[in-house]
Amino acid sequence: MSVKSSASNLVQAVKNLMFEWDQTKAFWNDVKSREFEHKFLEDLPGNASRATAVMEELDGLLKKVRNDCE
Repeated sequence: MSVKSSASNLVQAVKNLMFEWDQTKAFWNDVKSREFEHKFLEDLPGNASRATAVMEELDGLLKKVRNDCE
């Protein structure tokens, strides 16, 4: 699997998770659910976005290394 497809999979997984979490909040809305959201989910989209940017940079570096080795 390429770095680019891995980054794409990460973005899609976070989108799916956040969609499912929105569905879950309709049934689980108490102090613990808000604690869970704050502890595990609030920063996730931003962190995934930063990780994707780094993965794309890494993909570029790997391509350069491959080209330099040919």
